[in-house]
Amino acid sequence: MAEVRARFRAAYGAGARHLLLLAGCFAVTGWVVLRVAGEPGSGPLLLWFVSAVIAHDLVLFPVYALADRGLRSRSAMPASGPSLLNHLRVPALAAGLLFLVYLPGILRQGRETYAAATGQDQQPFLARWLLLSATLFLASGILYALRRAARSRAAPGSGERPLPIAD
Repeated sequence: MAEVRARFRAAYGAGARHLLLLAGCFAVTGWVVLRVAGEPGSGPLLLWFVSAVIAHDLVLFPVYALADRGLRSRSAMPASGPSLLNHLRVPALAAGLLFLVYLPGILRQGRETYAAATGQDQQPFLARWLLLSATLFLASGILYALRRAARSRAAPGSGERPLPIAD
């Protein structure tokens, strides 16, 4: 039995549970596609989905992969200090996700619908997103400075080390 598992893993590249999980995901995806295909707005939805995949895989992924590679090459910190890289990645990821979620409001798309539904204007979306992004980076910078200060206060030869905070 172990030989069969080893041959399957060598041929497939992962275990049988991985294959079952992927088959389940494809089954759920197929069911959703069949349900959506009958809807009147399925054409624009399909166009949006394909555009999002193309925009991410061909444009965004290479951009942020190159940015991450550049940051990794420049932030070669000694093993004793906290990593600056993760203190940049986390707020950048949060700001990017918030930008994607609130992009229609930031670009003021659907202005009339939004005003009719809420009675408010979309004017403050961009300023609020910028303020929130700046706050995320500021909080991350403060946390990084506190972690560096805590590391530098611990004497190297005394055996006393601050509590580890995972990066």
